[in-house]
Amino acid sequence: MRNQSPSTIRNGLSILHQVPEGHVGVYWRGGALQKTITDPGFHLKLPFITHYEPVQVTLQTDQVRDIPCGTKGGVMINFEKIEVVNRLHKDHVHDTLLNYGVKYDNTWIYDKIHHEINQFCSSHSLQQVYIDVFDQIDEKMKDALQGDCTRYAPGIEIMSVRVTKPTIPESIRRNFERMEEERTKVQFNFEQIKCAFNVLIAIEKQRVVEKEAETSKKMAISEAEKIANVSKILMEQKLMEKDSARKQQEIENQIYMAREKSLADAYFYRVLKEAEANKLKLTPQFLELKFVEAIADNTKIFFGEKIPNMFLDQRLLGNFLQHLSRNVSEDGKSTA
Repeated sequence: MRNQSPSTIRNGLSILHQVPEGHVGVYWRGGALQKTITDPGFHLKLPFITHYEPVQVTLQTDQVRDIPCGTKGGVMINFEKIEVVNRLHKDHVHDTLLNYGVKYDNTWIYDKIHHEINQFCSSHSLQQVYIDVFDQIDEKMKDALQGDCTRYAPGIEIMSVRVTKPTIPESIRRNFERMEEERTKVQFNFEQIKCAFNVLIAIEKQRVVEKEAETSKKMAISEAEKIANVSKILMEQKLMEKDSARKQQEIENQIYMAREKSLADAYFYRVLKEAEANKLKLTPQFLELKFVEAIADNTKIFFGEKIPNMFLDQRLLGNFLQHLSRNVSEDGKSTA
């Protein structure tokens, strides 16, 4: 309920009056509402003729108490207190008071709350009102009040509505309490199961991670072993190639040495045979023949008064060659 003025008699007799902060002053003259609106402070008025009331224009909380209602199933319940935070805009004070009077909040808050609560309860069961949709009542009441105020009393702004838990019959309340206890137990068990399930999931995830890590490790080891085996095979292959090349070179060297040895033996045999043949040819007759052939090839005819100082007799040369051949034969025998 909005702040009320002092007694009517004192209000009518006074000339000087005070409008408190957060309020505006409204005036009636001869019972007719005046358009004059005064701000907080001291003001003058005509006694006995002019009557004034302070009207609050700041936020205020109206408490609506003891609201009985019947649910859809016929159960009577009672809302002990509903708080409505509202405000009357200063610009709409005159129009609102002109249409609904100083106690306009009786019409648009107190009576309206009773009506909306009864409408809500009649369309919902006790289970819904008390438990299922109880958290929605505040917003539904606010929307219902603001909707009608916006349409019929636009100066009134509903800020919020707070609805307390209704009072229900004791037997039903005990049933709800038992149900809530059972629900709490079930929820607690569910939470335990959920917690255990989460633990199992965590353990399973850990196992999966460990398996993945072990698999990755095995794959890494397998890959390393494969690389090592490939390297080993390549190394063995290179060693075999080197050994094969070495053996091939040895064979080629042996072939070359055998060929060179064969050529040397053949050359030695040829020289030896030539020496033996030459030894057999070294006779006086053969040497004399060779001497004659050499002389014949180099014979020159000289013309003139003188002839060369050297003149060799063929017989003397033959005897010399024979003596030389004999000496060679004796030397060969002594050497043998």
